[in-house]
Amino acid sequence: MSNRNDRVDNPMESETERGAADRGRELAPKCSRAVGGKAKLAKFIVILVCGAMALAYFADRSHARDDNDQDGGQREQVFDRQISGNAERMIEQGKEIFRFDTFGDEAFWGDTLQLHQAIQGERFGGVGPGVSPRTALAVGVKVDAGALPRPLVRQLRRGEVNLDAPATTLALLKLNAVVGVKGTFNPDGTLQSMGISCAFCHSTVNDSLAPGIGRRLDGWANRDLNVGAVVALAPNLQPVADLLGVDVATVRTVLASWGPGKFDAELFLDGKAFRPDGKSAATLVPPAFGLAGVNLHTWTGWGSVTHWNAFVANLEMHGKGTFYDPRLNDPVKFPIAARNGFGNVRGAPDLITAKLAALHFYQLAIPAPSPPEDSFNQEAAARGKVIFTDQAQCAVCHVPPLFTEPGWNMHTAEEIGIDDFQAKRSPDERYRTAPLRGLWTHQKRGFYHDGRFATLLDVVNHYNGLKQLNLTEQQKRDLVEYLKSL
Repeated sequence: MSNRNDRVDNPMESETERGAADRGRELAPKCSRAVGGKAKLAKFIVILVCGAMALAYFADRSHARDDNDQDGGQREQVFDRQISGNAERMIEQGKEIFRFDTFGDEAFWGDTLQLHQAIQGERFGGVGPGVSPRTALAVGVKVDAGALPRPLVRQLRRGEVNLDAPATTLALLKLNAVVGVKGTFNPDGTLQSMGISCAFCHSTVNDSLAPGIGRRLDGWANRDLNVGAVVALAPNLQPVADLLGVDVATVRTVLASWGPGKFDAELFLDGKAFRPDGKSAATLVPPAFGLAGVNLHTWTGWGSVTHWNAFVANLEMHGKGTFYDPRLNDPVKFPIAARNGFGNVRGAPDLITAKLAALHFYQLAIPAPSPPEDSFNQEAAARGKVIFTDQAQCAVCHVPPLFTEPGWNMHTAEEIGIDDFQAKRSPDERYRTAPLRGLWTHQKRGFYHDGRFATLLDVVNHYNGLKQLNLTEQQKRDLVEYLKSL
């Protein structure tokens, strides 16, 4: 039986037809192969084109992303520059506010109390003998040597300036050289009014030219300034007497009780001028440096730095602004504040609120000053550092490097072993853990809120007994040297 693929000759088929058929059969595989090859080629070309298009697409997307990344990076760089520029601008603005802005308090110190009239004296249309530079310096008012013209500096060095003449005081005010005091003058050169700025209490000078005359030291507590004596010069203290509900003679007695370096911020709130032991209720002026990272401000932690700025600008400096603290509405704890609506002050125009941000920023930028190398014993301080952290347990509350607790840094009077009089005058009725950096700058007038401990050794002895630390005399001295080194 033949294979079905075997060719069977058709007798009717001509030789020519059979030859053509044979050639066709021979060419069919070749054509098939040719067609298949062309198809594969076409398919390859299609794939190649599609691949090229895909590469072009993704390359375009990549370039777009690069462009977007570049644009985004440029935007980030622009915003970074904005941040840096904003920081620099706020520091400069805050410095001006801290040093020179009165927040419109001339209406109180000048227009109401008439303090400027006592400063210029009757010779210039005021009252009394006037205030000479020597008198002003004696009560702790400071003069900024950087604001003085060079010829005047040379005259001061040679002793050619009359420091006993009120006219010299007026000249210094015109130069804006009296730290924290700003005068407003009439066309004839006499004082029209005057006001005070933050720097009045919270700046001093380095005495580079003379005692009380030198370069500014912003943030340093002016422990020479006798605020009570300055205010007592005012010809019209009746508004203060009316606010406190007493007579003018009593007001003068209270002001005289403060002494240098002290001020009673709560007096206009609760009217408590004296402690139960008969001593003044005034507290030491605190420094305004080294506050970055510190939660609460003031000895009894009323609030943040910017809260206290608003409090002081409105209620103590008597500027014109807005202040809200409903805690002052308590008629038992704060009878004067509640009676006078100090918990919700709405001054018009508001000359304070818009300045609080820059003022706060500048204060946080003021570092605690480093002590001079020769102001403490370095070897003893190194030993004292170990004692501070370990046996003396100081670092439990004065946590380095802030040297106060992060968070709510408040303690009861019982915890720190003292009476609670001043704590009870505050909303939280506690004492704040004071930050210790720069402690060496304000050793004058004592330690703690009211200066009850005359020296750092007295403070160490207090805690040595309270906490039963069993420190030796040498350890106490070493600890003191470390505190002076901060």
